[in-house]
Amino acid sequence: MQNIVILAGNIGQTPETRITQSGTSITHFTLATSRPRYSEGKVIRDAEGHRVQDTEWHRITCFNGLGKTVQEYCEKGMKILVRGRIHYTKWTDQAGVDRYGCEIIAETVDFLSRAKQTENEGDEPDNQDEIPF
Repeated sequence: MQNIVILAGNIGQTPETRITQSGTSITHFTLATSRPRYSEGKVIRDAEGHRVQDTEWHRITCFNGLGKTVQEYCEKGMKILVRGRIHYTKWTDQAGVDRYGCEIIAETVDFLSRAKQTENEGDEPDNQDEIPF
């Protein structure tokens, strides 16, 4: 039995981190994935000939070190690949109604676009393209 999710998409908002009373760091963000819309087996196109896309929004949760890395290096709009598992929750709201939620618990996050520069890194020159021969 497996519960494996792999999503590639764009971060929807700047990741937010909170610390629990027990000291666990939890980072949340949303991830948008898109796919072409089909009708009768053909991709639907708009008036200008562009593909019409359907977008799904996923809630992503990262813990401790992974969350710290995401908080430090990720920002809205970045392309990332998330590997993790689906987690369902059930709770009762104040009105006594049962509510359900779904999130992805991330195990790894790979950057598919350039990570944001941290304050310390922004002042140093970028010499990574030079090959020392």
